[in-house]
Amino acid sequence: MSVEELPAEVYARAERLLLHHRPRLALRAKVRPRWIGETDAFWYRVETERGGEFVLVDVAARTRRPAFDHERLAAALAAASAQPVEPYALPFRGIEFVDGAVAFDAFGAHWTCRLDTYTCAQDTDHRSPSPLELASPDKKWVAFRRAHDVWVRSAETGEEFALTADGTPDRSYAASPDSASNRHLLGKLGLSEPPPALAWSPDSTRLLTHRLDQSDVTWMHLVEAAPPDGSRPRLHAYRYAVPGETLPRGEWFVLDIATRTTTRAGAEPFLLPYLSPIALGKAWWARDGKTVYYLDQPRDLRTLRLHALDAATGEVRTMLEEHGDTRVEAAQSILQKPIVHVLAGGREVLWYSQRDGWGHLYRYEDGVLVEQLTKGSFAVQEIVHVDESERVAHLVVSGLVAADPYRRSLVKVELDGGALTRLADDDLDHALTTPDHGRWFVDSASTVDTPPVTTVRGRDGAVLVELEQADIGPLLAAGWTPPERIRTIAADGVTPVYGLLYKPCGFDETQRYPVLDHPYPGPQRHRVQPCFEQGFYGVEAEAAAGLGFAVLAIDGRGTPGRDKAFHDYSYGNLATAGALDDHVAALRQLAETRPWLDLDRVGIFGLSGGGFTTVRAMGLFPEFYKVGVAEAGNHDNRCYHAMWGESYEGPLDPEIYARTANVGLAGRIDGKLLLIHGEMDDNVTPHLTMRLVDALIEANKDFDLLIVPGVEHTFFGRNSYVTRRRWDHLVRHLMGRRPPAGYQLADIPITPELLEMLGG
Repeated sequence: MSVEELPAEVYARAERLLLHHRPRLALRAKVRPRWIGETDAFWYRVETERGGEFVLVDVAARTRRPAFDHERLAAALAAASAQPVEPYALPFRGIEFVDGAVAFDAFGAHWTCRLDTYTCAQDTDHRSPSPLELASPDKKWVAFRRAHDVWVRSAETGEEFALTADGTPDRSYAASPDSASNRHLLGKLGLSEPPPALAWSPDSTRLLTHRLDQSDVTWMHLVEAAPPDGSRPRLHAYRYAVPGETLPRGEWFVLDIATRTTTRAGAEPFLLPYLSPIALGKAWWARDGKTVYYLDQPRDLRTLRLHALDAATGEVRTMLEEHGDTRVEAAQSILQKPIVHVLAGGREVLWYSQRDGWGHLYRYEDGVLVEQLTKGSFAVQEIVHVDESERVAHLVVSGLVAADPYRRSLVKVELDGGALTRLADDDLDHALTTPDHGRWFVDSASTVDTPPVTTVRGRDGAVLVELEQADIGPLLAAGWTPPERIRTIAADGVTPVYGLLYKPCGFDETQRYPVLDHPYPGPQRHRVQPCFEQGFYGVEAEAAAGLGFAVLAIDGRGTPGRDKAFHDYSYGNLATAGALDDHVAALRQLAETRPWLDLDRVGIFGLSGGGFTTVRAMGLFPEFYKVGVAEAGNHDNRCYHAMWGESYEGPLDPEIYARTANVGLAGRIDGKLLLIHGEMDDNVTPHLTMRLVDALIEANKDFDLLIVPGVEHTFFGRNSYVTRRRWDHLVRHLMGRRPPAGYQLADIPITPELLEMLGG
């Protein structure tokens, strides 16, 4: 019997829903404010029905207007550059207001356009900092790395001089560990290395940095089989520690610009297993520029310490420390800014702790606990701003909305007594951005099915300026329908868990649809966000729904964002992959009231941790998950980042880590499995998939394998091909249809816009 071919129009519909199309489908949905110094003004660029528009906001005047006349500027730039310029597709994304003009970089040059006459001219005297340079707050200096040392350049004279002189390949200043550097992807973007790990003091007189020591870290190797220049295979070697091995370490240094001297911190080297503490916000300057505060932890992560570093002398003192039986965290996500604030003078500290089972704020003075400021069954997620004169802190907390414990609310709490006031009288999710002065906040309010409304709010929560209301008309026209926020009971029969259920495009409740689970197991991030924009993972699920699948995304036990016990379910328990039994339980509960979910046809797909979870699902529940696509999976955490395994599995225990390895499940996998990996993946290295391949061969199992030459963890440059192969596998084996013959997705360009959408 012949198998029916899926129409090409279905693939085209799914393709329209992919991430790079999103800005033109959800208009006015994202606002990224760019502050103009310490003023009450800022600008942003937003996608509208006409294209990209620049907007200028003056909060004090309560005004929002175009930042300039787009048509006149486009005409002026076209005339000056002899290049075609479209007014709502301008060749720049960043601007600066300077003396009655707007300045920007375009066509390889720096330009100014006077706003009184709309005449554009190249500014040949100006040199814009590159992505590998960091301008000082007063714009007089630019800091950068050269070889393995820190240099600065005068923005006025162009003079350059070194601030360090003893850097070496293994002991390099302002560097992040090799294993977190993404050098292959950066090379495609024309960058030789990541941005330098540097932080200017507020008065622009000093730099904070660290010297990275990787000398005892073991080498990892990748083989580039087909280099772009056509040469023979090329070996790439870099430092990469796995659990139990020696970790990179760092030493803090303060560099003085005027005296050209270095001051080393009087402390033992600290562990630097992944990203720089500067990049993670775990080291910061006091506002007076005299002190650096930083957090550090021992290898088992069961202690968290706050230190103060005297910038002039290098003296270090420990201000606070906390101990616990599992991870002691400054926030539940590895990549989240620490929820710690040191008040002026350095005596008082607002300290985040989960000691009572929830993430709350505690106030210390001179290292002594004064009081717990927040209490109850909710979690502090962010310190937005602290007003020391009024003795209040503005916070983002989750758990105050009964309908959804992940939704974020804006509150203020008194620093004396802890009285808490909620500042928005709705049950929407509130994502806030605030300037350093904290006089107001930019607020994006939405839910998973309510498009965002972006406003400026004052400290009392009142709306000061209305900025944007999202227009999702094009998204609806593309076949999109909002996902359903679902609540089910975990496999323990007690704990509520939350997720999203995406109905297939063209949904007909009289039909039965194959089901896809699209997981990410954490434990460092949610799979589902409480807001409208779900990011990369969300649009991948939406595209799968565009193919005609029902799609589940869920945050099982062990993922962050709620109480500590919920998150700690993952500790020493990564083998559950974000509580896969909660996923199975959820689908069975949902099918009781949604007979259109065909649980005889359940598949699963995911990237990175989601790839790991895909294979575990097919091995732990082979009778339930029949088809899977695992992309770039960390299938054996014994050979993955030490930081990852030791953060969530605990110190290396061979027995526990062996239970987590997917190689042990190879003999249980009977479904249709496709494994995909990029050969130049310097994060989840391809050998992790090859170890699984070896185990599957040993177990005499059939599977499909795609190794993609020349690409890293996210398949940049080959995304379209990988996506099409994933879709083909799921359509063929789970839907029971033939993929449309010869369908080719359009290439996805690697652009700053796309990286911005991915959060890069």
